[in-house]
Amino acid sequence: MQRISVVGTSGCGKTTLARQISQRLAIPHLELDYLHWEPNWVEVPNEAMRERVSQALLGNSWVVDGNYSIVRDIVWRKADTVVWLDYSWPVVMSRILRRTLSRVVTQKEVCNGNRETWQKSFFSRDSILLWALQTYSKNRRKYTSLFKESEYSHLHIVHLQSPSAAQYWVFSLT
Repeated sequence: MQRISVVGTSGCGKTTLARQISQRLAIPHLELDYLHWEPNWVEVPNEAMRERVSQALLGNSWVVDGNYSIVRDIVWRKADTVVWLDYSWPVVMSRILRRTLSRVVTQKEVCNGNRETWQKSFFSRDSILLWALQTYSKNRRKYTSLFKESEYSHLHIVHLQSPSAAQYWVFSLT
């Protein structure tokens, strides 16, 4: 495992796990959010995103986290492993709620100077909580289906269904 993609629904812990994998294997970590979001939550155009990701993944080893379908073909074509964080609904919702509250209260930077706000995080159509509600089941069906496609048959799929299973797996890496 030298080129790893970490996927899963919003708030499940993709970035945290990717950082742990990066440290454990001593390989670079790339967060797709940093390539997708400009300051003030401005999304980059799709072609710019694809170019940024292509350039970022030129190396022989990396771990990348994110669910951006616009670049999935690029990431997965180059990857040798996909780690799928497929946690239960209560685990995901408790994690995203706790993370979002913490970010709003502390004003911790999310990426590229962007910060979550009460309005954006809880009371808008762009709410990360609403996004998680809308995409949780879709993501589970989508990944189950994608992993069966022949174009991704080269990938080693690591299907982790609980945070404890994820931690056990990370600690097993050498």
